[in-house]
Order: sequence, then structure tokens, then C-alpha cells
Amino acid sequence: MIKYIESNNQLLAIIIPHNFKKPGITFFTQDNFSQQLAYMNHPSGKIIEPHVHNAIRREFNLTKEVLLLRKGKLRVDIYDSEYNYVESIILVEGDVILLASGGHGFEALEEVEMFEIKQGPYAGEAGKTKFIGIKNKDIVIKGDCVDDKNDSCK
Repeated sequence: MIKYIESNNQLLAIIIPHNFKKPGITFFTQDNFSQQLAYMNHPSGKIIEPHVHNAIRREFNLTKEVLLLRKGKLRVDIYDSEYNYVESIILVEGDVILLASGGHGFEALEEVEMFEIKQGPYAGEAGKTKFIGIKNKDIVIKGDCVDDKNDSCK
């Protein structure tokens, strides 16, 4: 099941569990997002015509990022744009999250390997504002993890 986390009518995150499977192409993002996220599942022999991407001027104000958890278990704390804590979710190997807006923080619950994909160029520390996050005793996890039927989530 795809999870969309929202606060005050603002999409903060999209989580795609490691066991998501659907034939064809599924886009999870709106057409106007500066970071697009899609899942593709094609049968053997499917041909995707060779192509190049045309130069199109695009502007964006906020960085969106996609994380693909390759190994381990990661707690993601989600905040709205005013730094208010919304909820936490636990990702496991193979899960994907698009951090669309608001804030976020992380704790590696096990050794973690992950890919981060976001727009560039990289701005370093100038591209972020750090703030005080939620205390561990106040964390609210919605379900054990994205796929709470999976024993590896426990």
C-alpha cells in the first residue's frame, strides 16, 4: 500500500513499500512536481524506444529528495513546513520515500545503506535550515513500518 503523508493540505512524503508490484507504469507524483517518481514493471521483450530528453527550462524553489533503502532499517521523522512534528515511519530494505516538502530527520535503527536522489546542483549546508527535532520519548510511529505484515519490519 502506498502511503501519502500530508499536513494542512500539503504533501510531505510518499512512501512506496519494497513489495509494491503492479504491471506497467505507475506515477506516484503530480505532474507539476519538480521531482517525479514512478514505478515500472514490464514483461520480458517490452521495448522502450531509444530517446533523448529535450532541453526544457524548469524552475523550482524547494528541493525534493528520494531515498531508496538498500540495506537496514531507518526511522524517518516527518515535519511540516513550520517545523511541527507530524509522524514517524520505519523503512526497511527496498522501501522508497519521496520527501516532497516540510522537514525530515532520520535515525538508523540498523546499519543503513541507501541512495539519495535529488535535484542539483548540490548546495551543501546553504541548502538547508536545521532545527531541533522530536525527542525519542515523543515519537509516534504509524504502524510498525510501511509493510507491517513483513516480519523484517518488527
